[in-house]
Amino acid sequence: MQLPGVDTQVLADADAVAAAAAELILEQGRAAVAERGQFYLVLAGGTTPEAAYRRLAGAREDWTGWRFFIGDERCLPVDDAERNSHMARTAWLEPAGIAPDQLAAMPAELGPEAAALAYAPVVAEALPFDLVLLGMGEDGHTASLFPGHAWPEQALIMPVRGAPKPPPERVSLTPMALVSCRRMLLLVTGGGKHQALRQWQQGEHLPVAQVAAAGRALVLLDRAAAGAD
Repeated sequence: MQLPGVDTQVLADADAVAAAAAELILEQGRAAVAERGQFYLVLAGGTTPEAAYRRLAGAREDWTGWRFFIGDERCLPVDDAERNSHMARTAWLEPAGIAPDQLAAMPAELGPEAAALAYAPVVAEALPFDLVLLGMGEDGHTASLFPGHAWPEQALIMPVRGAPKPPPERVSLTPMALVSCRRMLLLVTGGGKHQALRQWQQGEHLPVAQVAAAGRALVLLDRAAAGAD
């Protein structure tokens, strides 16, 4: 399956996608640290990114120059297991011994507007990111950019209310922030994603299609998502 505006690779299954993503993240991190002394990585939520994080947690790596940011967050208490920052910490950062202050977590517990206001200068100082990692929902959303929802053209962070999947209140990087990167990687696995990929292939203006094309993403699919099984 080829998608307009991006490079696409179809791999055997979700495990293969997670393994390839982990290798690419390590490769990009090592290159960035060697060249600039630091690596700015935007993390995504979801099961396939989590599988990649668990692989990375076992890597023999000097993580000192790595800095982690969150692409979107649910407005839940800090230690809620449904938060993307909680998943990143438990799957990767804590097992790998990465210092807590290397993660710039969104203060989503403050509510959408206050969190967006607080996180905007953090993002502005970090741009351009070295690598932005994204996933895709079955409706074609990415981060917390949902179909039918408007987003600001000039802001880096946006409050989200009325998200079609719980919880309804969230905070998200905008397309303007997400595409300000040296590399973008999109992971899509599972047969439930195939319909949205078909819509993207046919030219529908899904949020994921707009962001991935503008960011010149590399899209890693498994055979189920690509409809090859």
